[in-house]
Amino acid sequence: QVQLAESGGGLVQTGGSLRLSCAASGGTGSTYSMGWFRQAPGKEREFVSYMTRIGSKTYNPDSVKGRFTISRDDSQNTVYLQMNSLKPEDTAVYYCAAGRTGTTDGTRYEYWGQGTQVTVSS
Repeated sequence: QVQLAESGGGLVQTGGSLRLSCAASGGTGSTYSMGWFRQAPGKEREFVSYMTRIGSKTYNPDSVKGRFTISRDDSQNTVYLQMNSLKPEDTAVYYCAAGRTGTTDGTRYEYWGQGTQVTVSS
């Protein structure tokens, strides 16, 4: 079983930046495809970014493309989400997820972190 723990959320003004971290522990020793999702108040979970376990291919939806970047540090067993040019509509709880396949579909991920709050003030 893989355990994920997000950190790095907080309060930032419009145009600011944050870097979220997702530390992974446990598991079988194999790498996983990693995804970031967010859920704003009163809204459904939304895909933000993923990185595949083979080839480290990444994908971002138009809502964050050019502003958010997913990366991975295998030596620290950690995946990151660098968020720049933040907007109020980015306000949400951000979740890290791990699975065998990189996908925009959250239901296909096996493991989830507890989430970290990101609040962007206008």
